[in-house]
Amino acid sequence: MDFFGAVKKRKSIRSFKKKEVEEEKIQKILEAANLAPSAGNFQSYDIILIKNKETKSRLAGAAFGQNFIKDASVVFVVCANEKRVAHYKERGKNMYCINDASIAAAYIELSAASLGLGSVWVGAFDEDNAREIIEAPDFAKPIAIIPVGYPNEEPKRPKRRSLFDLVHKEKF
Repeated sequence: MDFFGAVKKRKSIRSFKKKEVEEEKIQKILEAANLAPSAGNFQSYDIILIKNKETKSRLAGAAFGQNFIKDASVVFVVCANEKRVAHYKERGKNMYCINDASIAAAYIELSAASLGLGSVWVGAFDEDNAREIIEAPDFAKPIAIIPVGYPNEEPKRPKRRSLFDLVHKEKF
């Protein structure tokens, strides 16, 4: 699948088949995330890969009962790593590492779609609880929980803004 095909294919999937994602596909997703651009090439993000049923269930609880998380074959928790961009001081801590983690998370979702998998970006979760579950150090801030698996649904694409509404030429 080409890039634009993957972009069009990607939708938020919250229902997964009881089928394990092959290790080769997980590896390809991780390789794609590793190629994500980052501020100063500091790659200020870390990815926690979760397959353990109990850990996925605990993350679903931390995500306010979004139980589809525990039904996914694999879950990626993408964390911003503030320590890696300490060079940039407050801007690194408050923006660059969050942007870097967000771009890596987007690469995870797009690569999953290109491999025929479904995913959803979960941003609604208790950060402290999630951090405790994945045993993240203080300098690692969970940004996204991304459950991935074989889709068990084909949701309609939500209506998008027109390009006229989206793009502003030279001035807002």
